[in-house]
Amino acid sequence: MSVLISRGRLAAAGLALVLVGAAAGYGVSKLAKPAAMAPPAAETGRKVLYWYDPMVPNQRFDKPGKSPFMDMQLVPKYAGEGGGEPGVQVDPARAQSLGVRLARAEQGVLPSEFTAPGVIDFNGRDLAVVQARVGGIVQRVYARAPGDMIGAGAPLADLLIPEWGGAQAEYLAVRRTGDAALAAAARQRLAVLGMPAGVIAEVERSGRPQPTLRISTPTSGVIRTLSVRSGMTLSQGQTLAEISGLATVWLNVAIPEALAGQVRQGQAATVTLAAFPGERFGGQVSAILPETTTDSRTLTARIELANRGGRLRPGMYGQVALGGTATPALLIPSEAVIRTGRRTLVMLAQPGGRYRPAEVQVGREGGERTEILAGLQPGEQVVASGQFLIDSEASLAGVQARPAASMATPSATPALFETMGRIERLDTRSITLSHQPVPALQWPAMTMGFTVADPSLTRGLKVGDQVQFAFDQVGANHTIRRITKMDMAR
Repeated sequence: MSVLISRGRLAAAGLALVLVGAAAGYGVSKLAKPAAMAPPAAETGRKVLYWYDPMVPNQRFDKPGKSPFMDMQLVPKYAGEGGGEPGVQVDPARAQSLGVRLARAEQGVLPSEFTAPGVIDFNGRDLAVVQARVGGIVQRVYARAPGDMIGAGAPLADLLIPEWGGAQAEYLAVRRTGDAALAAAARQRLAVLGMPAGVIAEVERSGRPQPTLRISTPTSGVIRTLSVRSGMTLSQGQTLAEISGLATVWLNVAIPEALAGQVRQGQAATVTLAAFPGERFGGQVSAILPETTTDSRTLTARIELANRGGRLRPGMYGQVALGGTATPALLIPSEAVIRTGRRTLVMLAQPGGRYRPAEVQVGREGGERTEILAGLQPGEQVVASGQFLIDSEASLAGVQARPAASMATPSATPALFETMGRIERLDTRSITLSHQPVPALQWPAMTMGFTVADPSLTRGLKVGDQVQFAFDQVGANHTIRRITKMDMAR
């Protein structure tokens, strides 16, 4: 019995020791937790550059602690992470599953032609206003209505002018007296009253007063407004009708604000209309209106078109093709550009499967390609598909974008490109050449302008000379460094 009791006491004592040990262990572990969350720099032997919150990677801290943004500890950023190169590492298998596609920044020529919509309108300069020269009563109107096509000299209304009747009767009476001076004065009075020479001649021929004036159209076209009715009384200078000519029409074209710099007055344009498929109409830009439409952010360019046969009707819809200036540029696919609102980025592909955002300055767009003014060098690869997912990964990792200014000017001496051409225009510091293709830049044969590095290079040259020249390219500038006239006799 004593043995059994002693064993029970031993079991109770053991259970008490277990509980005490557990409590002591809990206390030790609770005290040791902050030490476990401290930066393990001493353990790893690596240098800590800074601490950051993974949810706000762009904000850096110089010491560990709790994040002011989230309920979590700051994470250390060690020197040497990422192999010394800024960027994020993406496994090739993961990149393939994300549909990552690369494209190379290459020299090329943007399409020089762009299209814009337009609507045909009346030519505002070809407008005739018909007014009553004197007051009177409308005795007769002819079958006219707004929108009618009408020829020059077509009658609109007959106007009875009582004042004319008395003056004409007096003139006829004076003529019968044989007093030439008095008759001339009476005739002059008729002209002062506004009688046309034809009416006065008819009074003299018939010997009877002609108090009725027929009002006719001075030009052919379409009646825009008509405000004359039978029996109404007209005052002097009152407008009866407005007539717009149709010999030429205007096509008002909506030019996007971004392309406004490529349009100039006198520029040739080709117009296609939905009403006449397959047919092209030629015209030129007669004016660029000074105001911009706020809602659509477009400018209005006015193109004047000849309207042979009156086929072009106001209100018709058309597409206008305008040819710009073909200039070489550094190009990437437009889909590779990331616009954040504050800046423009591309995701740069680096060796070893690493990616880094790079800030760029973009120019014109055309043919699904975008011109890069600064931020990239020819031959660099950018992500054209899947870049938004990689950009999000880079933002979470706190990767800083490469600034565009650091790539604006190459550090190495620019390479020289040689070709042959013909001088089209020559100034002190610039020259325009129709040159042959430049395979190294993938340029076709074209006419373009160059800057001359030294005015002495063009001494003795003139327009029309065939030359061989060498030039370099820095950004969008093309500078001739060497040029010689070719001996065509050889």
